[in-house]
Amino acid sequence: MTGRLRHLLRKELIQALRDPRMRVVILAVPLIQTLVFGYAVSTDVDRVEAAVVDRDRTGQSRSLVQEFTRSRTFAERTAVDMEAAAGMMDRGEVDMVLSVPRGFGEGLGGGDATVQVILDGSSSGTAGTVMGYVNEVLAAWSGGLSPASRPAAGVELSSRAWFNPELESRNFYLPGVVVTLVTIVTLMLSSMAVVREKEMGTIEQISVTPISRAELILGKLLPFAAVGLLNVALVATISVLWFAVPFRGSIAVLMAGAALFLLSTLGMGLLISTVSSTQQQAMLTDFLFIMPAILLSGFVFPISNMPWWAQGLSLLNPLRYMLVMVRGVFLRGAGMAHLWPQMAALAALGAALLSGAVLRFRKRVG
Repeated sequence: MTGRLRHLLRKELIQALRDPRMRVVILAVPLIQTLVFGYAVSTDVDRVEAAVVDRDRTGQSRSLVQEFTRSRTFAERTAVDMEAAAGMMDRGEVDMVLSVPRGFGEGLGGGDATVQVILDGSSSGTAGTVMGYVNEVLAAWSGGLSPASRPAAGVELSSRAWFNPELESRNFYLPGVVVTLVTIVTLMLSSMAVVREKEMGTIEQISVTPISRAELILGKLLPFAAVGLLNVALVATISVLWFAVPFRGSIAVLMAGAALFLLSTLGMGLLISTVSSTQQQAMLTDFLFIMPAILLSGFVFPISNMPWWAQGLSLLNPLRYMLVMVRGVFLRGAGMAHLWPQMAALAALGAALLSGAVLRFRKRVG
């Protein structure tokens, strides 16, 4: 490392850390957002308010209703008829209606017993989760019946989930939070790197120094790369120790993938910085990149469910590959042998973005 580069790195670190607001952005914001997202981002349903319309009023129908209330997920709210239950759902008082028709107990022996479940579909994700819980309760109740009362069945299905046996949505989303937070922090910091010098007027002083373009770029980006790796370690540690997200892979693989990913975010940030005239303009441009990148990454919506043109655009999105890699390291314990395609894509995209930023960069005012 040359003396000029060392002095520039020292200057950038001092400039970044002496500002109390910058210290908050670098350290406190990732910590707070990880805690908030860890508790808030979840598709699990802990309590379902269920209106029960029991028109059979037999021991079998009451046994079925009690099976729901014993699960502690469903809270029973009795309704005298379907009209009352519909009113409760219209007012948002219940999430589900369980209707047991007359003749339910008599039909059990002949395998002709049916119940009706009506869900509030205004939130399709929650409705799908609740339907899964309903199927589990019905299967458990049916399995506990005597052979004479058990409905006829041809095949008994036994299922098991690998890598996330409890199907905790937090285990799926929190590794993605690592990627989104690092993207936001490093992109915003690097996009301010050059434009801040323009606004402060110090770019003119840098222009007359003997420092080279490569040294200036490295001096600007290396501190932010260190901040990005620190944030990865911080958020991953909180996810594992506080929220008990399993970490089955290698820390070295995670950090190597993060380093490759930072080539993309820092390159994009530097590119934004070179084309922006003010810090406000750079920040607005950041959000033009961040929102589509998150939506097309698979963090919230599966890429396979997107139209063909959106799937094509996602191939140019570094967040897509980083999400696959982080979730693979956390949940599946994947190593280099399985993740090399994602790492190769990150390296290629990072090299392209960083090269474009370097070519666009000019050590001059304007």
